[in-house]
Amino acid sequence: MTTIKAKKSLGQNFLNDESVARRIIDLVSPSRDDILIEVGPGTGVLTRKLVDRSGFVLAVEIDPRLADSLRSSLKRQNLSVITADALKLNWQSVLEDAKEKLRSLYPDQPSVKRVRIVANLPYYISTPIIEMFLSLRDHLFDMTLMLQKEVAERITTDPGTKEYGYLSVLVQYYCVASLMFEVPPSAFTPEPKVRSAVIRLKIREQPAIQVENERRFFALVRAAFSQRRKTILNNLKAGAAALKFSRPIETALEASGITPQRRAETLSLAEFASLDRELFCYT
Repeated sequence: MTTIKAKKSLGQNFLNDESVARRIIDLVSPSRDDILIEVGPGTGVLTRKLVDRSGFVLAVEIDPRLADSLRSSLKRQNLSVITADALKLNWQSVLEDAKEKLRSLYPDQPSVKRVRIVANLPYYISTPIIEMFLSLRDHLFDMTLMLQKEVAERITTDPGTKEYGYLSVLVQYYCVASLMFEVPPSAFTPEPKVRSAVIRLKIREQPAIQVENERRFFALVRAAFSQRRKTILNNLKAGAAALKFSRPIETALEASGITPQRRAETLSLAEFASLDRELFCYT
């Protein structure tokens, strides 16, 4: 399988380092009652280890060459390979099928414990795939993702850093996000021009903060980060017409204890929640 040439148009960089693969598997530590969804299995370095330790593995690969090669080289009852774009799948149906297959493989097993994501994500499409995974959060236990280091840091960083932004708030609202380890370019074929990192996102039982309307809350957060060099006051003024605040921005900032000169990257999730309540008069 490793002779298949990577397609630049798909952002393909195949993991070729067995030690990195083992480290990821040890981090995931799958069990026989787990369903593992692997998005972008590539040449199958991780897939081979996942099927040995998981109850059922569903590999989603957009490239027909890689999907066909994986099917022919790894014939296992607890593996299913789908040729598809992960962003266009009917995931509700896919997950139900995976659960049914696991039950048929282990009829004495009472139930599926966990559905888990493992993915080596192409750099250019990592954010929309993460957003898609988060939309499936009610079905998932956790996600172990290999990303461009810059994106990994953006997701896991704390307020007050230059990396902190909309994606940080979005992910940390739903997940406990941890940066686990870095991966050098030499671990891939072809070698990318940037370093990678592995993160773990553990789905929270409840969001980190409570908000009245999640869609409106994230629209507020997006507006707050719209121009990073501008203050929170100026960014919210620019978005006021679209967001339709219920009270003046200055009044809401004061009630939240947030000075107008601060920038969005300094606000914690709790401060964003307070600002949301004050701007839309949920109190």
